[in-house]
Formats: sequence, C-alpha cells, structure tokens
Amino acid sequence: MGPANKGEIIEKLQKQILSLQGFRETAAQGVSTGLGPLEMAFPNHIFPTGAIHEFLSPAAEGAAATTGFMAGLLGSLVGQTGTCLWIGTRRTVFPPALKIFGIDPDQVIFIDLIREKDVLWTIEEALKCDALSVVVGELSGITFAESRRLQLAVEQSKVTGLMHCFNPLKINHTTAVARWKITSLASTMEEGMPGVGYPRWSVELLKIRNGKPGIWELEWSSDQFRNLDKPNPAVEIPFGRTA
Repeated sequence: MGPANKGEIIEKLQKQILSLQGFRETAAQGVSTGLGPLEMAFPNHIFPTGAIHEFLSPAAEGAAATTGFMAGLLGSLVGQTGTCLWIGTRRTVFPPALKIFGIDPDQVIFIDLIREKDVLWTIEEALKCDALSVVVGELSGITFAESRRLQLAVEQSKVTGLMHCFNPLKINHTTAVARWKITSLASTMEEGMPGVGYPRWSVELLKIRNGKPGIWELEWSSDQFRNLDKPNPAVEIPFGRTA
C-alpha cells in the first residue's frame, strides 16, 4: 500500500469520526476566511459555514469590537457577488465603512426592527433563503430551542448565521457550532504615520464543536487578518467567569 493510499484511508477515517461526532460537511465549507493559525482550531481546519455562530458581547465596547471582527469575516463569506442580510433593532454600522473589509455597501441589506421577537422571526426566515450567503442577527440572547430552529434552517439552505448577542442576561446552551467572545486591543501606530493604527482584537473561541477552543490576537491590515502571536489553547470557561 503506497503513501497516497494510506493518506486517503486516514482522511476517510477522520471524516467518518467527525460524522459520528455530529459534524456535517457541506459543499459551502471550502471558504477560507483568512484567519491563519486560528483556522487550525476548526474541524478539518476550515471555518464552518452553513452553520450558526454565536458571538457574546457583555458591554458596548465589546459589541463594537465584535461588529468589526464580524465585518472582517463577511468579506470572505460574501465574496464578490454574495449578499448578507443584517437584522436587528440597534444598527450602529456605517455601511460605507464596510469597504475597509472588502465589502461593497450594496452587498449588505439592513433590516431595522422595533421588537426583539420580530428580530428572531425575521432571522429564522432569512436563514431559510438559499439566495443569501450570510445572515447577521443582533439580539439579546437565544435559547436552546430557538438556536435549534435556526440550525435546522441553515442545514437546508447552507446559509451561514452570525448571531451577535449583546449584553445577554443569561448564557444558554445552544446548538451553535461555535461560541466567540471578541474584545478590542490597543493598536500600534506605524512609525512616522499620523492617526490611529489598524484594528486589533483578542479573539476567544469559547467552544467549537469537534474543534479546539483557544485565544488568538489578530489585526486587520492590508485587507486581511494578520496573526499577532502564537495560538493559546484554552479549556472552555463559562462566559463571565475566569479560570
């Protein structure tokens, strides 16, 4: 048996193991988000698309950092021709600024609602639309049952859902494939250049199904994510607590 055949057998066995653990590979999962070493934490080392991601922000400054980081992801997820639906009750995004992350403003459709319960219903319906690439939802939190409905929707449509939970009163167990916490880091000015430096984040992957949680420091510069340090694998810690 040649090395090539052994490699194929090992790859097939790895996929079977992931399948038994509940990981479902989809055709959309070939998208690279440019996260560098952070992508090694994901199953098959690929950012899970066609799934629900949960982002937790306990305060306003964390919410702003999370919005910026998600915009960086959107640039890769929507590509040149994709469309994103951004749904919430407190829009703070300045659409022309999305150009910094490689997104044309006309690729993002904002739906501004008044009642939170309408937000959740709209998100679920949007996730069923396979004409979309990404749906961003801004809510105060989601329950397990609500996340299950959202997950069932994306399993059919293959749309990627980024759920941003701002100042949640309670952190529930959900079916989200990943749970993130993003905080801002101080930027560094280039020598001899005025103004502010590039955006930087501490990216904490609190949980990732069939993957490895950890903490990374990233910067957005030259139209892409840039890793600032080596990954720091971490054991999952309940949100709001320290080890």
